[in-house]
Amino acid sequence: MIFGVHTGLQNTSLPELTDLWRGIEASGFDWISIWDHFYAADGSGNPHSLESVVSHAALCAATSRVRCGSLVYSAGYRHPAVLANAMATLDQLSNGRVTLGLGGGWLGREYRAYGIPFGSVGERLRMMEESLTCIRLLLTEQESNFSGEFFSLDRAQCEPKPLQRRLPIWVGGSGEKVTLRIAAQRADGWNVPFISPEVFAHKNSVLDAHCERLGRDPSEVFRSVNVGIALNEASLLAQFDKMSEGVRPGVLMGSASQMFDQVGAYIDSGAQQINLAVRAPFDTEAIEWFATEVLPAFQ
Repeated sequence: MIFGVHTGLQNTSLPELTDLWRGIEASGFDWISIWDHFYAADGSGNPHSLESVVSHAALCAATSRVRCGSLVYSAGYRHPAVLANAMATLDQLSNGRVTLGLGGGWLGREYRAYGIPFGSVGERLRMMEESLTCIRLLLTEQESNFSGEFFSLDRAQCEPKPLQRRLPIWVGGSGEKVTLRIAAQRADGWNVPFISPEVFAHKNSVLDAHCERLGRDPSEVFRSVNVGIALNEASLLAQFDKMSEGVRPGVLMGSASQMFDQVGAYIDSGAQQINLAVRAPFDTEAIEWFATEVLPAFQ
């Protein structure tokens, strides 16, 4: 079982994040990730959010052991060639510790603010699938050719390649018909945030069914979930404000024994990795408490 921490980039600074990341790594977690937003991921319209590729690079440079992930880059914000080259270089920087998470995007406010086309859900998911296909080609092939609805490659090259022979690409999202089908068909892993163990179990079975229908071994797709952590109601409200009730089903709360049971329920539902999803003001006390009181029971 792998445990990680997913760190939000709004209302914070790189010095604060660097201290946070180093503390997380020292506490025994094996994964740290960042998100991809230009505006706050809470619908408030707050534009105070650090850019994700630069932050991802800072994460790689500030740590030495943990896997450095992204949950998730929006396919609509960068051409796949830009993202592939960035990830290849980040893998060099991190000595082979990068995982790329990719999603269709959802926060319409930031698309509209910057004049980025915000298509229908179907269009955004088709763009994400094309982006994943192009990135995989660029990271693995000497020359890449692709012609799609949104992107094209003409003998395109991405050099130097990542240090990893196969840099893992995960798909993020919960849509059962399209997102989970793309994960089953093309991804190395799948991530979903803030859902209960019962809902995760259902989504997990849908992903299995897609794999079986496509002739792929379900064990080839790694399964992970992002959950909040709050030692009390005040911490929950400070982190998530108006989103608190929406995310509550996927937030760890209570005593060590209660959290042990909650984590166990996610494991029983098929989760292979659990990430504590935190945002400023960062509840470092909760992270340290979890590392001391809960994490050892699963190691």
